[in-house]
Amino acid sequence: MTTNRRSQAERDAMTVEIGYALVTACLLGAVAFAALAWPAAVWHLPPAAANFLPTAGAVIGGVLAVLRVIHVLWRYDSRRRHPTTRLGTGRAGDQARKRSG
Repeated sequence: MTTNRRSQAERDAMTVEIGYALVTACLLGAVAFAALAWPAAVWHLPPAAANFLPTAGAVIGGVLAVLRVIHVLWRYDSRRRHPTTRLGTGRAGDQARKRSG
């Protein structure tokens, strides 16, 4: 366990990233649910299909939402741990530009 304290900017960035992950996950889940449940609401389907589609939409939408949160936060953590040092990005790029020209 590390005892490094995070700066306010790092905590704010993590808060924004969590909010982004949750908002996009809700939107993805809602779109998946709507795409699967819409036919049951619009057309006259057999009762089995009319019950199955909204249930399947809820399950698939929930799974996609959870996967979206995991993906966004995992990507954020990997970017935080391994910042890019390509020319033109961030401080390393600024320093390299100063040295070269």
